[in-house]
Amino acid sequence: MFTGIVEGTGTVVEAVDTDDGRRLRIDHGFESLSRGQSISVSGVCLTVEAFSDAWFEVFLAAETVEKTYLGDAAPGDRVNLERALPADGRLDGHIVQGHVDTTTTVEAVERVGEDWRFTFALPDGYERYVVSKGSIALDGVSLTVADLDDDAGTFAVAVVPTTSDLTTLSAKAVGDPVHVEVDVVAKYVERLDEY
Repeated sequence: MFTGIVEGTGTVVEAVDTDDGRRLRIDHGFESLSRGQSISVSGVCLTVEAFSDAWFEVFLAAETVEKTYLGDAAPGDRVNLERALPADGRLDGHIVQGHVDTTTTVEAVERVGEDWRFTFALPDGYERYVVSKGSIALDGVSLTVADLDDDAGTFAVAVVPTTSDLTTLSAKAVGDPVHVEVDVVAKYVERLDEY
């Protein structure tokens, strides 16, 4: 489990496609890692297969390549990084599983004082999980839905300077893809309501 409070960014240094899937090597600034550790890479929960003081390697299964844009990740691309929440850790964001539901695109970016307002297309089939003032994870970043426009098929979030500085959101432009993970609590409530 993650919190959506990104610890920093890394850069893809190698991407290798095989018959079994795809492997990424990503540089990092963590003090220590371990084999088998879970790391959120731009919102995608991946397992560390190999590592050094400077990089770690992860494997992308076919489903991950299909559901995320990491199948197109190339050397030089920056990614958000967050290690899994320890049992005694603080939950500063919201419950983020790292199980990306879908992707969407940036529709607009607007500077508002010191903040930025990012508008995204509302992903088909996920409209019911996006609520005004609710939580959503975009590229692994815990954000609050600031505005929801069902008629236009968009939602917006406010990005504060610290989030802009510490994540890859500052580099996003209109048309760029982002990973979307809706609030898992909403999905559980919906499932329970079926019984």
